[in-house]
Amino acid sequence: MPIIDVTMLEGRPPEKKAALIRELTDAAVRAIDAPIQSVRVIIREVPPEHFAAAGVSKAEERANLASGDSKG
Repeated sequence: MPIIDVTMLEGRPPEKKAALIRELTDAAVRAIDAPIQSVRVIIREVPPEHFAAAGVSKAEERANLASGDSKG
């Protein structure tokens, strides 16, 4: 049973998440001949304050972009 675990920033609309689930399921079926009923997709959404790259959270990065500061 393939389990596909996705972690992403929160805030995407339900229809986008549904499309992602469908596409990932279809990809698993095609790539490894998994029966569609056996494919599991888990989406974990995290707030931007809890997701960082290069020591800067996405919340800080967005705030910096909004203020015109290019350091983040």
